Amino acid sequence: MTESQYRILVVDDDPDILWLLAMRLQTAGYKTETASSAEQALGMASANKPHLVVSDLRMSGMNGLALFEILHQNNPGLPVIILTAHGSIPEAVEATQRGVFGFLTKPFDSKELLKQIADALRISQPAPRASGTDEDDWRKGFVSRSPDIESMLHQAKLAAASDASILIRGESGTGKELLARAIHRASPRRNKPFVEINCGAVPEALLESELFGHAKGSFTGATRDHKGLFQAAEGGTLFLDEIGDMPLPLQVKILRVLQEKTVRPVGSTQSIQVDTRIVSATHRNLMQMMSEGEFREDLYYRLNVVGLELPTLSARREDIPLLANHFLTTYAQRYGKEVHNFSPDAIELLVSAPWPGNIRQLQNIIEQAVVLCTSPLITAAMLQKGMNWRRAGDGILPFEEARRNFERDYLARLLKATNGNVAQAARLAQRNRTEFYKLLDRHQLTPAIFKTEE
Repeated sequence: MTESQYRILVVDDDPDILWLLAMRLQTAGYKTETASSAEQALGMASANKPHLVVSDLRMSGMNGLALFEILHQNNPGLPVIILTAHGSIPEAVEATQRGVFGFLTKPFDSKELLKQIADALRISQPAPRASGTDEDDWRKGFVSRSPDIESMLHQAKLAAASDASILIRGESGTGKELLARAIHRASPRRNKPFVEINCGAVPEALLESELFGHAKGSFTGATRDHKGLFQAAEGGTLFLDEIGDMPLPLQVKILRVLQEKTVRPVGSTQSIQVDTRIVSATHRNLMQMMSEGEFREDLYYRLNVVGLELPTLSARREDIPLLANHFLTTYAQRYGKEVHNFSPDAIELLVSAPWPGNIRQLQNIIEQAVVLCTSPLITAAMLQKGMNWRRAGDGILPFEEARRNFERDYLARLLKATNGNVAQAARLAQRNRTEFYKLLDRHQLTPAIFKTEE
């Protein structure tokens, strides 16, 4: 873990201080990016999320605390250090109460600043992984360059080292089972069984027997003792998919297992000790279900010791070209097809589509296109057959500040998805290039910072 693996965003409207800060941090080995306003910093943070932000407090336009509030909403784990020439105890108290990591008064001590930065990075986020290492094996299957996915996987790996129950939330098709398997591979239980069950796919009458087992003669057809999935997963992980579909009577029994670490097979008078780690998942709103009496509150808090949320595919559009090419390679090899690439209009179509079915739907459409393709290139017309949904309408937002925030995030997502290609982004937005450049200038977004190295 070296300083050069961390990105620090420095924000100050004084160009001399901005240069001095950048030089000091670069001398210390950090990668630095600079912004001369909070508004510009927000655009840069959207393009390439930093590991830490150092910001002046009082700037023309948005001040440092307002910048912190917006950054904190989008990434609560991002440490921010505030600098000011107008330091006072009330300002420092307010900053730290809001969650700012550090507060220094100008002229600041460089050693103290570097110490605060090192402390913040040590307790917040790890240095970026070196790709291609054995440490990547646990997360195989995740194809992403999204900082949100990287942050979520970091949390998942930390949680995997414990025996704490984990609840994964996310829409259908976002990869909840993939994440559950990754957690198992990253855990000390990796060499023991990983057992899964979809709680909504098994009839209620059979679900108890499947989970807890049954004794011989406990019901018609029970001709022998049967071990349930809790026992089958002994020493390993039991993945309860769609836990929100579990009937209330069984929720009570699951709670008892979590509390007592024992199961009692159907028809048996004896309890059996089990050592099984529980990972559960749902696409449903369990908080709402609790308020309506459909899900037990005590079970929710037992299952949700650590909560992880998978974003929708539309929230990580920068990953769509990566995922599409990954699936293209996979299915071309599986079906023996000489299909090598997508046309530009096909990529534009994929990036702009709403994807209500998330990654599973993208995977299905790419597989269909590969199967039916008769040329080395997949075009938009080939994809259109499977993409027969209507575009989702935009939600109604407050008119002023929320509109600005929406515009900035929308433009940033377009530039991410097109790798900083303004012409392509303008076409997706259905705006001419002149108008699109004006929008970028309004939000201080620089296309070059969205380009990634191939």
